[in-house]
Amino acid sequence: MQKEAINIHSEIGKLNAVILHSPGQEVANMTPENAEKALYSDILNLPIAQKEHSHFEQVLSKLSKTYQLKELLTTILNDTQIKEEIIKGIYWNNDLKPIIPKLMQMQAPILSSKIIEGLEIQRNTLSNYLSKKRYAIQPLHNFFFMRDASVSIGNEVLISNMAGKVRQPETLIMDAIFKNHPDFGVNTINIPPTVNNNKTLIEGGDVLIARDDIILIGMGARSNSFGIDSLINHYKTLKADKHFIIQELPLSPESFIHLDMVFTLLDRDKCMVYEPVILKSNYLKTIHIHINNGQLISIEEEKTIIEALNKLDMPLEPIICGGMDLWNQEREQWHSGANFFSFAPGKILGYARNLYTLEELNKSGFEIIEATDVIDNKRDTNDYSRCVVTVDGSELARGGGGARCMTMPISRDKI
Repeated sequence: MQKEAINIHSEIGKLNAVILHSPGQEVANMTPENAEKALYSDILNLPIAQKEHSHFEQVLSKLSKTYQLKELLTTILNDTQIKEEIIKGIYWNNDLKPIIPKLMQMQAPILSSKIIEGLEIQRNTLSNYLSKKRYAIQPLHNFFFMRDASVSIGNEVLISNMAGKVRQPETLIMDAIFKNHPDFGVNTINIPPTVNNNKTLIEGGDVLIARDDIILIGMGARSNSFGIDSLINHYKTLKADKHFIIQELPLSPESFIHLDMVFTLLDRDKCMVYEPVILKSNYLKTIHIHINNGQLISIEEEKTIIEALNKLDMPLEPIICGGMDLWNQEREQWHSGANFFSFAPGKILGYARNLYTLEELNKSGFEIIEATDVIDNKRDTNDYSRCVVTVDGSELARGGGGARCMTMPISRDKI
């Protein structure tokens, strides 16, 4: 069987293959009480979220090869040795040793469901009977936001170091899939969990591949300087010529958790920005680091990401999330109005609810197309030089992410 080559050298090259995860029972296995612990600000209506995600997936399936996370996990769990490594890797140090034999006895399809959706506590002892916990294995509520746990960079995959403990199993699963699934078997970048007793944090929503030699990274609540330095050190060991543009992010509100919530690339010369953070902040640093042949060439502060990229011969015209009214900017950024996913240069996916943002895109030459029209073959994205395919996002957006968050691209055409 021919392996799927990891090949990501930009954010906008024509999409060839992508990994998705359709939200399942793990989303319903959440209450208002545990929503904050699960990194949500609200609970979702699962049937509506599934319908919205289905439209999203159907559009992408018409445009590229799509892999489903659960199917990939089930495949590798059929190997007993890999199964044991995954189970022990996730649960051995979480006071769950007693249930490991039970997990080992499960068939792969059942086990993959339990790992993602959660395993309820058996009320077979006094302690378990009295426990206020519902789950022995906590559901992975956030896994449909596929972007965060791993990142395709060139021909490798960076495995994230997640800030939230509740999300750490996702990284172990993605690492196991990329190393062991017969369709992949690629090299993963695994940065150390700590450096000089400092936790190294980096998440996929903060890492954007601007060009083969330019990586944009957000630094805030989910990715820190130690994690970013560790990634840069990886490329130093490879003696690569790379430019890293680091954008400091506000630590609150939660809608600013990743760089791709305030900045995404749309076309060769267009990007979407949340203006107050990217263009008008006077306290958030933008730092340009250049390395080559294993050495630091320069580290200096820039005014904005846009100006830093312009100096690297990558001029971009910013399109403003929410339009020119600050009130609308805040409302639409909150519901992922700056978070778009490109499936080809100038062809993007986003939420239909962000009307003022869509109006700005339309002014810049993007034809607005409803996802259902693409699915029903009423509209063909090939007929347009620029377009935005809109997906209903009344529930998905309440999970705290957008179209880019829900995708893990693994292959694109080079530009």
